[in-house]
Amino acid sequence: MSFMFNPYPYDDPNAFNVLDPSGLPLSELVEGSGASAAAEAAKAAGALKRAEGWVIAVDGYSTAPLDTFRNLLEQQLALLGIPVTVMAVEELWQEEETLSERLAAENLQEDLEKDPVLLYGKLFSGSYEDLWDLKKLAAAKAALASFREAGSGVLILWGYGALCDTLRPLCDQKIYLDTTPMRAMLRLKRGEYRNIGAKKALAFKRMARRCYYVDFEVAAKLRFTLLHEKQLDSYVIANDALSMSLLPASLLEGIFARAMEYPLRCKPVYLEGVWGGYYIQRLRGLPREMKNCAWVFDMIPMEVSVVFELNGRKLEFPFYTLVQSQGPKLMGKRSVDAFGYYFPVRFNYDDTYHSNGNMSIQCHPGEKYVTENNGELGRQDESYYIVETGQGARTYLGFQKDADVEEFIAEARRSEKDGQPVDYQKYVYSIESKPGTQVMIPAGTIHASGQNQLILEIGSLTVGSYTYKMYDYVRKDLDGNPRPIHTYHGDQVLDRSRTADWVDQNLVNGGRRTLRKGKDWEEFVVGEHELLYFSLRNERFVTAIEDDTAGDFHVLTLVDGEQVLVRSKTNPERCFLQNYLDIVIVPADFGPYEIINQKAGTVCVEHKTMLKPAGAGA
Repeated sequence: MSFMFNPYPYDDPNAFNVLDPSGLPLSELVEGSGASAAAEAAKAAGALKRAEGWVIAVDGYSTAPLDTFRNLLEQQLALLGIPVTVMAVEELWQEEETLSERLAAENLQEDLEKDPVLLYGKLFSGSYEDLWDLKKLAAAKAALASFREAGSGVLILWGYGALCDTLRPLCDQKIYLDTTPMRAMLRLKRGEYRNIGAKKALAFKRMARRCYYVDFEVAAKLRFTLLHEKQLDSYVIANDALSMSLLPASLLEGIFARAMEYPLRCKPVYLEGVWGGYYIQRLRGLPREMKNCAWVFDMIPMEVSVVFELNGRKLEFPFYTLVQSQGPKLMGKRSVDAFGYYFPVRFNYDDTYHSNGNMSIQCHPGEKYVTENNGELGRQDESYYIVETGQGARTYLGFQKDADVEEFIAEARRSEKDGQPVDYQKYVYSIESKPGTQVMIPAGTIHASGQNQLILEIGSLTVGSYTYKMYDYVRKDLDGNPRPIHTYHGDQVLDRSRTADWVDQNLVNGGRRTLRKGKDWEEFVVGEHELLYFSLRNERFVTAIEDDTAGDFHVLTLVDGEQVLVRSKTNPERCFLQNYLDIVIVPADFGPYEIINQKAGTVCVEHKTMLKPAGAGA
C-alpha cells in the first residue's frame, strides 16, 4: 500500500545491501522479460507431456505489467507450437456503476466540507472475490475445471486477483509479478493503470485515493496469503516492464531468509514540497533539478523498497513484501503478536533547512477515530528528533498557556474560507530547536516543524498519512493549487489540554535517563511517553558500543558521526557500513552486535528505536 502521491523519479544508487550468495541457487534466477516468459513457457511445455490441459495464472501487485508478461508468454508458447487459450479476470468484476456506487457509499465517501480534496476514505475490508460478480466467478471456476479435464494446450488466466482463493486451486503454474510502491505511483501518474473494476480512468488524485483504500489493500492481502502459505511457483521482479527478472519462489524465500542475517538499509523515496529544504539534497547528492526535498521516506514500511546485491546482481523488492515473508524474524514475536505482519514504526526526514517556511500546523487522530473512520490499524502518534538547525529554528508543540483554543479553530476555519492569515503564534506554543532534542507527539497534539531545521520523524504504524492541517499560512502547493485544510477532522481529534507547561514537562526529552554506560560509551533514553509504544534512545560512543536485539528489532540512525560499522558479534562478516543519517534495521533474530566508529577520536551518536520493554506501558 502507498499513500504518497508525488514521489520524485530518482533511484538512490547508494542504498543497497550486499548479501553472501553462498548456498543460494542463483543459477535459477532468470534476467530479462523475454527470457523470464520463455522459462515459464518451457516449464509449461514439460508439464504438457504429462497432462492434457495446463492452467498458468499470471497475477501481481497493482500496476504490475501483467499484460506485457502475458503477451510475452503467449509468444513463447506459440514458438513452442502450444495452443493457448486466454481468460481475463477483468471480465469478472461487478458492473462498473454498481461497484462505484458501493465503494462510494462504504469506502470513498465524498464530503467536501470534511475532506476538501477527497484525500481520505475507509479501507476496503474484503478481497478480490468480494468485488466480483459471483455468477461470473462461478462460471470461471467451472471453465477452469473443465479445461483441466478436457482441454488442450495452455490456458492463461491473468489479471489482478487471478490467484484468489477461489481460482487458485485450479491453477497449475502460479506466477506473481511484484512492483515497488514508488513504481506503482509513477505508473499511475503516467496513465499506465486503471483502477480494478473500472472501464475508464479516473482523474489522478481520485485514482490514487481509490488505489490506497481498495486496489492496494486487496493486492497486499492476497500477496501475504501467497507468501505466507507458500502458494507461488514463480516470483517476477516487475519494477521495469522492459527488464523483468524471474525467481523460483524457493529462491525468493532463500534470499529473504539470508537478508535476516544482516543489518539492512531500505532504499529511500524523495519528495518535493512547498516547505522543502536543502540539507538532504546536498548531503546525498540528489538531482539538482529537484525543486527541494521536503520529505525523505527513508524507512516508511509501505512506501520503500529494499535492494539486495548478490554476486554483483542487484535485485529490488518492495520492503513490505520482505515484511510479509519474514515478519517474525525481522520484527520479533512480540511485535508480530501485537501488530501482525506490519512493521510497527515508520521513519522519515522532514527537511525545512534553508526553506521558505514551516510545515503546516497540524494534528493526528487517535485509535478510536482512525479505526472507525478509516478502518486503519491504530492511532497515529509521532515524534521529532532534531538533527540539525539553522538560525531561529523552532518546533511548534501544543498550545500557549493562555490560548483560546476555540478562537484558534474559528480563526483557522475563517482563513480556510477567506484566505486571510492567522496569527498562529498567538495560539500555538513553540520551543527553541536544538540538535539532540527529542519531542514526543501523542495523537491529538497540535504541532509543526518550523523553518530551518532537519527533523527525524518517527511515528506509529498507522499506514496512511492522517495529517489534519489546521493552518498552512495561506500557501499554495507546487502546482499552484491551494493547500487543503482539514479543520473538521482536526477539531474532532484535537486535545485542547496540551498547553505549554504540560508540553515542557511531558513531551520534550520526556523520560530522559541513562540505561548503561562504560569508559567511552553510554546508552540513554531520549524520549518515552505512556501513550507511545516505542522507546527512543541515544547510544553515544567514541570507539564502539555493544548491543543485543534479544528477539526485538532495533532501528539505528547515525545522527552524529561520519561512518560506523554495524556487525554481528557471532558472525562479523554479517555487517553494514552505515554513513551519516543512514537508517538501518537490525532484525530481531540478529542477536548480539557491535557498532564500531570508523573515524578514530570522534564521537558518534546512534539514535535507536525499539519497542518499549515488556511491562513498560502503551
